[in-house]
Amino acid sequence: MPEQNGENKKKSKHGSLVKELLSGIIFSDVIILKNLWYIIFLTILGAFYIGNRFHAERITRESSRLSREVKDLKAEALSTSAHLMSVSRQSEVSRMVFERGLGLEELRTPPYKIVIEK
Repeated sequence: MPEQNGENKKKSKHGSLVKELLSGIIFSDVIILKNLWYIIFLTILGAFYIGNRFHAERITRESSRLSREVKDLKAEALSTSAHLMSVSRQSEVSRMVFERGLGLEELRTPPYKIVIEK
């Protein structure tokens, strides 16, 4: 008899588990209420993970935009430097002075150094 009583308990326990599973009570009462804090923690962790992913993507986009901007500015600086080098040649300077009529002339003799002895 004791063995049959144990078998009846197993069958009724197994039968009630299937009944709870099919009715949905096991999901609402047993699993959710038992693990409510764990589910809340996982929800917050998931939201943090999603927010972190969006933040990382935004930083990556900003970094690539700034990289393109630096590349463009380097090209512009190189172009400006080349233009400045061509304009600052002695022949270009004398031509621009003559065109603007400033009345300046180039030296025909080299400059000399004044030395004062004490």
